[in-house]
Amino acid sequence: MGIDLTSIILAVITMLGGCGWVIDRKKHKQEIESLKADIRQKDMELAEKFVVDWETHVAEPLKEDVRELREKVQRISEELENVKKNACYCAGCANRISVL
Repeated sequence: MGIDLTSIILAVITMLGGCGWVIDRKKHKQEIESLKADIRQKDMELAEKFVVDWETHVAEPLKEDVRELREKVQRISEELENVKKNACYCAGCANRISVL
């Protein structure tokens, strides 16, 4: 009833075979970390592209619109001041305007 050579060989093979999953697990974990890094890099690239597209298609046209509106407001304000300067408040005058 001793331990025979076959049992010992099977035990050694089982132990060595069991170590393989540890190595595979490490490989898979490294691969997953590498894929996560790739995904983060792609996310950053997409975010940068989004910012550039947003600035080009949204921010710049809005800045131009705001600039144009400010110019129009300035022009209207100047015209209003001219109207106030040239206005007459006499009751019978042709240039009469109501008080602004």
